[in-house]
Amino acid sequence: MPMFFVYIIYSVTLNKFYVGQTADLDKRLQQHNSNENLGAKDWKIRYSETLATRAEAMKREKEIKNKKSRKYIEWLILQFG
Repeated sequence: MPMFFVYIIYSVTLNKFYVGQTADLDKRLQQHNSNENLGAKDWKIRYSETLATRAEAMKREKEIKNKKSRKYIEWLILQFG
């Protein structure tokens, strides 16, 4: 059964978090670090959730992004990361 992930990555260089979703977390992190679309190549996974479907992952990604809060992201990482 396929698994999907919602993830939060962090770049020290940019002092930024990025929230996304994918079916292959390792490959996606490699993609983020192999090009500079996000402006850095030092992204590290700080948090992830596993969900059963892409629809659930997309919904959860949207929930996190809709908070528009760095404090919420930092809280998630501290509590569950």
